[in-house]
Amino acid sequence: MSTTPATVKQELQSVVCDMCLDSQTPALKTCLKCEISMCAQHLQAHLTTPVLLQTHPLTKPLPPGGLSSGAVIRCPEHGKVLEYYCLDDRTCVCVSCSIEDQHRLHNLKTLSSAQKVLLEKLKEEKKELSEREMQGKALKSWETKQRKALEESSEHLVKAMLALRDIGLTKVASSVSARLDAIQAAQQSIEAALSEEDAHQFLQRYADVHEAVQKARGVDFIHGLEENAKPEQVVFDLLKNGHEAVEKVLKLQSDLLTLVDPGKQFWGTDKPTDMIFDQETVGQHFLVSTDFKAYCSPTKLLKSVLQE
Repeated sequence: MSTTPATVKQELQSVVCDMCLDSQTPALKTCLKCEISMCAQHLQAHLTTPVLLQTHPLTKPLPPGGLSSGAVIRCPEHGKVLEYYCLDDRTCVCVSCSIEDQHRLHNLKTLSSAQKVLLEKLKEEKKELSEREMQGKALKSWETKQRKALEESSEHLVKAMLALRDIGLTKVASSVSARLDAIQAAQQSIEAALSEEDAHQFLQRYADVHEAVQKARGVDFIHGLEENAKPEQVVFDLLKNGHEAVEKVLKLQSDLLTLVDPGKQFWGTDKPTDMIFDQETVGQHFLVSTDFKAYCSPTKLLKSVLQE
């Protein structure tokens, strides 16, 4: 069963002062050491006497039987009220723990003193976390800005790759279609001539049919572009656009590496590893120095892969 704030307030109001014999005065605090609840008048001695203030821990009013029912945790080893707090171990201890056990050489404080110390610590930590939260927001802003820039770079790269693809595919598709169209045009011309019964009409059409057939016979079925499609110009365009696409890939790769590792601790040109390699087995994209250390440049590696 959960305890609501209203229930807690009602329980506190029901705790009365144990020292008021003739009235039911509400208690303000309960002394853990005296194990009594006191009103404002009878609490004055605990608040003004230095010894009582230091050695008698006060807590919110506890209902009758609260001290014996487990409302206040007692030391599981000594059975005494936990009236001190160990700052080193961050736990409540009793007077026996502070004298006999491992806590005797630790930094111990009364509950009220420890609360003041820890409250100040929490305030400082809250201030520090607020500052770190601002740093976190700045980091998020940086990440959002970088993400947007890289997404735009990726979109430009995709467009460049699609344009590069279209240059080759479109030219080859057009070339193949043109050659097939020549064959089909010649076949249609022949069919039309064969169906012509009038000699005069047949002979007038024959020259065009012969030209279409000759054109179909001249079709080159080699793979790629035929000479009439100017393959040299298409190759030039592919090389030019391909070079630009490779540069964009390398730029995007560099930006991503910088995003992940701005300090270049794990990447960078000619950065040596701590391992020893053999040139015959290290791989074609690595170089081995005289001290048998392997060096690899991500840029050179990507360029070599793209060239393959």
